[in-house]
Amino acid sequence: MEKLLVTFQKQSKMKLFLLLLFCHVSSPERQYLRLFTVASSGISNFPEFFGSALINGIEVVSCDSDRKKVEVKQDRAKEVFENIDWFSEQCEGLPQLFKAIMYRTMGVFNQTGGVHILQMIAGCDWEGKTGDILGLLKFGYDGEDLISLDLKNLKWNALKPEAAKLEMRWDAEKGVSEHYHNLFTVVCPGWLKNNLIYERSNPRRTDHPSVSLLQKSSSSPVSCFATGFYPNKAALFWRKDGDDLHDNVEEGEILPNPDGTFQKSSDLDLSSVRPEDWGKYECVFQLDGLKDDIITKLDQSVIRSNSVPPSEFPVGPVVGGVVGLLLLTACICGLLIWRRNHNDVI
Repeated sequence: MEKLLVTFQKQSKMKLFLLLLFCHVSSPERQYLRLFTVASSGISNFPEFFGSALINGIEVVSCDSDRKKVEVKQDRAKEVFENIDWFSEQCEGLPQLFKAIMYRTMGVFNQTGGVHILQMIAGCDWEGKTGDILGLLKFGYDGEDLISLDLKNLKWNALKPEAAKLEMRWDAEKGVSEHYHNLFTVVCPGWLKNNLIYERSNPRRTDHPSVSLLQKSSSSPVSCFATGFYPNKAALFWRKDGDDLHDNVEEGEILPNPDGTFQKSSDLDLSSVRPEDWGKYECVFQLDGLKDDIITKLDQSVIRSNSVPPSEFPVGPVVGGVVGLLLLTACICGLLIWRRNHNDVI
């Protein structure tokens, strides 16, 4: 339990792995959908179940056991999925199903209580040009791979010795395996085809960001912070004398804001930068669909720090992004430390 709780505390250091797991590069003809469901046990004041659907890395619908109803995050959801009622039915039935799987899994590990997290990652990839389809269904338990379904051969594969009991029991339920096969190799690609039609029929939206230089104290790194941009195909980096910087730079990942836009940060360590050289440094923001780069010079006069009045500090975007991501990152913190790379993409 202690190790799992430490994982919760360290989740911010593993966000990059989270995004690498959630997203991969897609082209207009290449689409992917991921369903993430998480059940928890022994965690007070926290939903026992959380589910989320992402298309090409963008969350479109979600639900949890507290709200007990589907929340539509993107307008496209109704056209892509055609029938949102299906998700409503899943939101009502899956919490009990995952609760049963949780207790069954605890049983195979000879556990009777404590803090535990059961995760499922499922979905499909569809390549429009070739028609290639790849389905995915895998369960994890307390941050490690547990069991996966070979959707081609309809065979469960235990990924831990303790999961052998689950494998044997689930292999006997052929109807369930066939249901998953149909869902992730037939229905799911159909959703992605609908999404491609939606994207082609709707002009690409481009939201320009606000870019600020932030610093906690005079000895802290300077963070170049961009928020409010859309889509999520963006780059934010530091340059010196026109050359991209890699040393003394910590690049953050792209994170979602509650309003559907995104944010990103890049930190520059100033400990080795001489004051007279500040003018050589600049932060560059690039956005897909935006013709010109947004360039912010490293200038002491434009840096916002904790010493400025609260009304001048951009707390809203920062806090909003953190709050919007909190439930998702907390729910899938166990997923962050799955030890195997999920390379099962086209």
